[in-house]
Amino acid sequence: MKRVLALMLTALLIAGCSSIAFVQHAWQGQREVMALSVPIVDLLESPNTDPALKVRLAEALTARRFASESLSLPDNQSYTRYSALPRPYALWNLFVAPELSLKPVQHCYLFTGCLAYKGYFSREAVEAAAQHWQRQGMDVFIGDIPAYSTLGWYDDPLLSSMLHGDDDFVALTLFHELAHQRFYLKDDTAFNESFANFVGQEGLRQWRASKGLAPPDPALARQQAEFNALVMATRERLHAVYASDLPETATRSAKDKEFAQLRSDYTQWRDERWNGSTRFDGWFAGELNNASLLPFGLYDYWVPAFAMLFEQTGREWLAFYQAVERIGRLAPVDREAVLQWLLQAAPTDQWLISSDQSKKIRETGWTDDHP
Repeated sequence: MKRVLALMLTALLIAGCSSIAFVQHAWQGQREVMALSVPIVDLLESPNTDPALKVRLAEALTARRFASESLSLPDNQSYTRYSALPRPYALWNLFVAPELSLKPVQHCYLFTGCLAYKGYFSREAVEAAAQHWQRQGMDVFIGDIPAYSTLGWYDDPLLSSMLHGDDDFVALTLFHELAHQRFYLKDDTAFNESFANFVGQEGLRQWRASKGLAPPDPALARQQAEFNALVMATRERLHAVYASDLPETATRSAKDKEFAQLRSDYTQWRDERWNGSTRFDGWFAGELNNASLLPFGLYDYWVPAFAMLFEQTGREWLAFYQAVERIGRLAPVDREAVLQWLLQAAPTDQWLISSDQSKKIRETGWTDDHP
């Protein structure tokens, strides 16, 4: 590990002083997370552990075992320790985009490749970085992050910030983060996050079924999908605006109109389509700009494609991961072509695939010969 850290530091030294400051910040933050970690089994055996916390930790350990035994996710020490953090979130991700573009500012590192966001372990640090970019005329968005993956370089602990959600959220998050350890593709954030999101969502359905529970409420899943579609439609219209030959003043005006339309559409959908649900009000409470739209294309876009691939590989996890790895080895243009083919073949509601549909999908599955 010392050799790995030395290589990371060397790469960042080449990049300049700002990178040196960031790697020091990241190293100190990660060191704190690991120093706070305690074996969960010790906490379960200790009479000093809060009984309510014991229940949550025991459930998390059960989900952790399920991840390896039933989902073929890495079987290691990750999420067998617990860190009580002195802050509400594990870290904060900063997204940055130009004022008149939806192309994210990329942050590149030696082992992870280029990412469309940058994570900070303190709110003060991320706000200072955001102000730096704003002074350059850029749009910024700060996302609260309850968990993250070190891609297997460390045995990632269960974090107190993960327990703000219910047991389903903890299980889904474990499956998502372990999926990053199972497969990670440098320089393709959308691929990685969509893959992990699918594993988390499908893993949660199987986890609940193993306990004799009904699947997650399909109405909530449909509402999330509709919300994502609403935001993505705004992104597509903004793409067209930014690609046009309009003068900058007119482009800014068109941008403002699109975000105003998004707020108006959301209010109508919330009140009429979602029965007044305030589930997404928090996101709309903040500033809407190019950067705030970035996570949607990164985390969700290819999820239906991976759902389709899972069906085509017979719902067998190892076969699915092998297919993901084959797609990951393709050249970027070929990889996107395969994912687009899967996306177009996916049912409109990929989470409600019937048994007959599933059989037909498997009979016409993706292979290396597909475009």
